[in-house]
Amino acid sequence: MKKNSLYKGTLQNIILKLLSKEVKMYGYQITQRAKELTEGELEMTEGALYPLLHKLENDGMITSEVQKINGRDRKYYLLTEKGKKDQAVQENEMKSYLLNLNAIFNI
Repeated sequence: MKKNSLYKGTLQNIILKLLSKEVKMYGYQITQRAKELTEGELEMTEGALYPLLHKLENDGMITSEVQKINGRDRKYYLLTEKGKKDQAVQENEMKSYLLNLNAIFNI
């Protein structure tokens, strides 16, 4: 995360939301999609992304599969059923949080 440390506490929510919109994504694809959607504001580093992906996998929220693409292994991440349920809960909590911030900052 180079541009804004406020994103740090929401990375898990962001990753789960991105995975909920796609069937599966690989790490670099996640970082680029987040950057694209935020018009360059969110630049996830590998040091921030991969430990969180491993944590989510250990917690049973995502799973991974390796596919050979152009002779190279590429690791894709997918939401599990538990991850889909948790993502929906977290999204509702995030929406409530944003509404509260909006009320405070009159955005």
